[in-house]
Amino acid sequence: MPEFRTTRRVTHSAAEMYGLVADVERYPEFVPFCERLTVRGRRKEGECEVLVADMTIGYKLIRETFTSKVTLDRDAYAIRADYLDGPFRSMENSWSFRPLAEGGSEISFCIEYEFRSRALAMLMGAVFDRVFRTFADAFEARADAVYGKARSPMG
Repeated sequence: MPEFRTTRRVTHSAAEMYGLVADVERYPEFVPFCERLTVRGRRKEGECEVLVADMTIGYKLIRETFTSKVTLDRDAYAIRADYLDGPFRSMENSWSFRPLAEGGSEISFCIEYEFRSRALAMLMGAVFDRVFRTFADAFEARADAVYGKARSPMG
């Protein structure tokens, strides 16, 4: 199953970065290849907010929409998206945000996915791999645009 993981240190706080990733309705404004994102519904589950969202990814002539259940855990600075429907057999996506003592935060992003069919995987696999690899960069650039580009205390 294809997987992409990245951990990076950024100059923005864990709360700021969590807020950007949790604000899913704004993804079409800055996430590469995200053409549309619609939240179907929201509810509280204990201390978490849970939403169901449809995301349309487009690249050249390829367009695919998939539905995910997104769990927002503000207290833990964690976000998890579980696949519900679309072109995949399975997909799991998680974000975690950890404050750093020296300032800024450490962000971890992981996505694992498998297409329903081998033909679809061959047709779209490289596109989705490229899309998912741009996500962490897009959020870091968005944080710089929204909060300002801070000088790094990390060097």
